[in-house]
Amino acid sequence: MARRSGLMLLLLSVAVAVASAAVPPSCERIECPAYEVVDSANGFEIRRYSDAMWASTAPIEDISFVAATRTGFLQLFNYIQGKNAYNETIEMTAPVLTQVAPSDGPFCASSFVVSFYVPAKNQADPPPAEGLHVQRWAGARYAAVRRFGGFVADSDVGEQAALLDASLQGTRWAAAVSDGRRADPASSYTVAQYNSPFEFSGRVNEVWMLFDAKDASDM
Repeated sequence: MARRSGLMLLLLSVAVAVASAAVPPSCERIECPAYEVVDSANGFEIRRYSDAMWASTAPIEDISFVAATRTGFLQLFNYIQGKNAYNETIEMTAPVLTQVAPSDGPFCASSFVVSFYVPAKNQADPPPAEGLHVQRWAGARYAAVRRFGGFVADSDVGEQAALLDASLQGTRWAAAVSDGRRADPASSYTVAQYNSPFEFSGRVNEVWMLFDAKDASDM
């Protein structure tokens, strides 16, 4: 009986590990940036992303994550529909990122930058567009990641970021993530959303804390 219980626990732990590393289902249908999982534990996953390019909005000042993301997404949707210097239609990708620089108080506006992953076929010459700029991740970029479901509400983002931060404490990644956040105060954390607004079930969201290869060199 004890042997059977031990086997069941082992199988359960393997299943949990596999689930934590599973690629979001959206990435089986549309292009997503490639990454490698380098570590995973209870509550978080560490990924290494290769070169990636993002079309990003200017900072959007708002008290609402949801409203700011909607504003930025509409700009990016127009961009991929051909409202760019080349009048080129661009394939939809995932995820849509919202970088968050939280305000100092509950009634102050936070700053948000919303980004669209540029497909590989467009990365050599991404179409420029008014009000957008290109961010490039040159070389390895690391992300500490926590996944959660449903439609993202304003109350979710800070809570999920706090849970990710708490899960990293006492691990070998805590210092690198903390250094990465201090190095880029304009982006305390990032929320990744993988689904269309018209998908109501099986939604996948993540909160990311980004850090560079130099911060991970001693890991």
